[in-house]
Amino acid sequence: MMEEMRGAARTLYNPRLRQWKEAGKAVIGYPCTFVPEEIIHAAGMLPYRLRGIGTTSLSIGDTYFGPVICSLPKCMLQLAGEHAYGFLDGVIITNGCDSMRRLDECWRKAGEDIAGILPGYFRYFGVPHKTADYSHEWFEEETRELIRSLEEHFGVKVTEKALRESIRLYNESRMLLQQLDAFRSGTEARMTGEDALTVVLAGSAIPREEYTAILKALLKDLKKSPRIEKGRKRLMLVGSANDDPGFVRLIEESGALVVADTLCFGSRSYEDLTGEEGDPVAALSRRYLNQCRCPRMFGCYRDRLSLILDKAEKARVDGVILQNIRFCDLHGSENGIFERDLEARGIPCMRMEREYGPLVETGRIRMRIDAFLERIA
Repeated sequence: MMEEMRGAARTLYNPRLRQWKEAGKAVIGYPCTFVPEEIIHAAGMLPYRLRGIGTTSLSIGDTYFGPVICSLPKCMLQLAGEHAYGFLDGVIITNGCDSMRRLDECWRKAGEDIAGILPGYFRYFGVPHKTADYSHEWFEEETRELIRSLEEHFGVKVTEKALRESIRLYNESRMLLQQLDAFRSGTEARMTGEDALTVVLAGSAIPREEYTAILKALLKDLKKSPRIEKGRKRLMLVGSANDDPGFVRLIEESGALVVADTLCFGSRSYEDLTGEEGDPVAALSRRYLNQCRCPRMFGCYRDRLSLILDKAEKARVDGVILQNIRFCDLHGSENGIFERDLEARGIPCMRMEREYGPLVETGRIRMRIDAFLERIA
């Protein structure tokens, strides 16, 4: 079970995705948790979260983005320019941050120079930075426009019934992931942080019906699995996007256990459910805009701090790693405030800046982790 999950997490094009494509079904890529997956699913397509794994060069990314910017969208553009995303039938880009917003214009420009890298359906999906009443009204209309554009381009119909079924399915899988959290954050953990991240990553590239069935089987297996040995320091991972299980493995190889997180390739993607009553489009727009766990959302710092404090208490963490990708202004700035406020409450913290992608700085990162674990010994 876990081996299949690992395979899906390590590759861009896994066997279940290949089967989906061979059946003549469409795949829509998106880079950020603010894009409503249920809408893509209700249209009969597979929502596929874009990642930058497997990059060995940034020649294309640097050409269009420039060097002094977050390396995550640059890696995505690099893969697009290398035709690694050739299986995508469409892409929806959103302004998760300014670097991700620029992926829209850089990909379009690169598409003028490199033939065949721009999918036929390529849409910008704007997301407000506030949760005021007028923001909700605007975002709901933007969501309806997204539905209309998918229907028009692909010749499909996103019905209310299909939306309700998709909402129920995604709610079910998110509740299963919440149950999965208990197996890594409980007093007697049965799952490593590396495996927990692997499971979440696999879900971003597998048909949701199949993924939900796998989660149910995995939960049954975990109930019978051996407990992880005690004595490890219990850590929480906070900050920038991380879709590399190897980074978590590096932390855990030093004698720690990552028992909780607030990452977008992690608990942010499944902690909130969508309301199943009333207008499904309105419910989806409320659920996705109310995701204040990302620092892109203005006026929600206290909510994010409270979330970390609550998870730290429930998971009985010994310390928090506040990491950010180099040039990530949002997480880099907020991590400094988190460090101040968490340390003031007696929670040891370590701030770490890193590059996205292969762990080329393994030695430096391991040394920092070892020093932090000695501090909280």
